Amino acid sequence: MTRIVAYTDGACSGNPGPGGWGVLMQAERDGAVIRERSLSGGEAETTNNRMELMAAIMALEALSRPSAITIVTDSAYVKNGVTQWIHGWKRNGWRTASKKPVKNAELWQRLDAARAPHDVTWEWVKGHAGHPENERADELARAGMAPFKPARAQQAPT
Repeated sequence: MTRIVAYTDGACSGNPGPGGWGVLMQAERDGAVIRERSLSGGEAETTNNRMELMAAIMALEALSRPSAITIVTDSAYVKNGVTQWIHGWKRNGWRTASKKPVKNAELWQRLDAARAPHDVTWEWVKGHAGHPENERADELARAGMAPFKPARAQQAPT
């Protein structure tokens, strides 16, 4: 049986500022990677949390048919939001327990819709801790951010 694992990450230079998201998707069979796909993108003015959400959304939206997938994220915000908090937010009309609007509600709603046709398992890993696939997702997120970062000022020769 084929297993799909998506390693997701977001990055931001400044918060808010230019940001990027990255996804390393792997199809595995008998413990071996049989296919791999990389996705990345970014925005000129965003936050790290928005990019973490976009990475998970893009991983799920990349699937062409209902699938069993494990999303591996280093974002406790994403994992806790989608496995715990979202139920109350939906029940409360996208308001927090303190009756304030949920931040990034449109992305949470998009994530909720994207996961609906799939059997999704969520895993958290510590970021920047040497996890090879998480490090690759981080590289993809930084690559997605790169086109939106201002060019460094060219210094004139002296």
